[in-house]
Amino acid sequence: MKNTSALLILGMAAACGSAAAQRPNIVLVLADDWGFPNAAAYGDKAARMPNFERVVSQGMLFTQAYCSAPSSSPSRAAILTGNYPHALGEAANLWARFPADLQVYPSLLEQQGYVIGLEGKGWAPGEFKTGHWPHNPAGWEHDDLAKYIDEVPADKPICFWFGSHYPHRPYDDGIGAANGFDPAAIEVSPNMPDAAAVRGDLADYYYYCYLYDKRAGEILQALERNGRLKNTIFVMTGDNGYPFPRAKANLYDEGSHIPLAIMWPGVIGKPSVYTGFVNLLDLAPTFCEAAGVKPLKPMQGRSLVAVLQGKEKASARPAIYLERERHANVRAGNVGYPSRAVKTSDFIYIRNLRPDRWPAGDPKYQSSLAPFGDCDNGPAKKFMVENKAAYPELFDRAFGKRPAEELYDLHNDPAQQHNLATDPAFGATLQKLRAMVDKWMKETGDPRVDPSCDIFDTYYYVGNI
Repeated sequence: MKNTSALLILGMAAACGSAAAQRPNIVLVLADDWGFPNAAAYGDKAARMPNFERVVSQGMLFTQAYCSAPSSSPSRAAILTGNYPHALGEAANLWARFPADLQVYPSLLEQQGYVIGLEGKGWAPGEFKTGHWPHNPAGWEHDDLAKYIDEVPADKPICFWFGSHYPHRPYDDGIGAANGFDPAAIEVSPNMPDAAAVRGDLADYYYYCYLYDKRAGEILQALERNGRLKNTIFVMTGDNGYPFPRAKANLYDEGSHIPLAIMWPGVIGKPSVYTGFVNLLDLAPTFCEAAGVKPLKPMQGRSLVAVLQGKEKASARPAIYLERERHANVRAGNVGYPSRAVKTSDFIYIRNLRPDRWPAGDPKYQSSLAPFGDCDNGPAKKFMVENKAAYPELFDRAFGKRPAEELYDLHNDPAQQHNLATDPAFGATLQKLRAMVDKWMKETGDPRVDPSCDIFDTYYYVGNI
């Protein structure tokens, strides 16, 4: 009887071990400030990112992927928790503290036997130790995940987060051109002047995108070397739009629309493209479902497993919702510029909840990023500020105050430059999108449902500026 019991236990253990071995590895390779459409797969001929193109050629390319908030800390908090930033308390802000009670997918997977690891920028910038987290919410920190892959036992599934610091500023001036990125061959956004300073700045940005991609390739090679890649969900994306005027820290497409490609050998049968709306907060429930892990609390994101399996051809979402709270400390009283938005296939509607404030930061507020400190310093910004008289409309769109409501026709105005919110011809559209934002805010527990609520401005700011 004892021998029979022992054999039964051994058999069950072997079966469990086999099941654990079949659970997919999960590797997220996250860029810092990489925006859409800066990859060859999206038609950008200036981009040079061969490893992203490899993932596209063996996986699924997403054409309508968005971050939850166009700012590092809240975007990353949404990725980790599967929830909208406004549902995460202090974590809705940049340079915040990460609350102790938030549920994050790496911890959920670790509790079910996954080995979790982080290299580079995880949830950041901010402070997580005050929440008694034993490590960054993205995982246990390592100097080199590519090498650490060799050390993890073959029967242990891994959940790794590689957070590149590229292409975040600052850039070495001229490094892009010096490495073969021709400023003359780059397409300049209609929201910036077509000037040599801007083109040179963009060339430098493309070079740092290339460096991000290069490191992604090293991690891919490590997974291949260990035989793990054939059972790995490998994700390449960015946390928010690129660090240029009217982009990062803004709800327009250049701030919130991001590249996304996912490889999952054996599940994504052939290269494919998904054109439905995707929010990066969908990654957490996707990873949990793929790993067979049930979250302790419901997540507001939607699992993409059915999409990756090819079972969902059309978008499950008629729209995507976006938001922002406090970015940097660049206004009197350290207040933010709260906004909410909804984007459909035809329009984007933006509600600026405190239109009396400067969206890019007070022009006279003293900080290391002044003036307009919610826009990262660089040659493009410098050129636009110094030459505002020559480009008054571009300058005002990037740095001037904005009305309480904005509405843009995405078909006729893809750069989102001509506000239709006061045009009577679009009154019905405006009313419909207003109602959609109201409903979303209410259903997702947004404190801003109360127009007088400014709780996000009261949260502690841990940064220096």
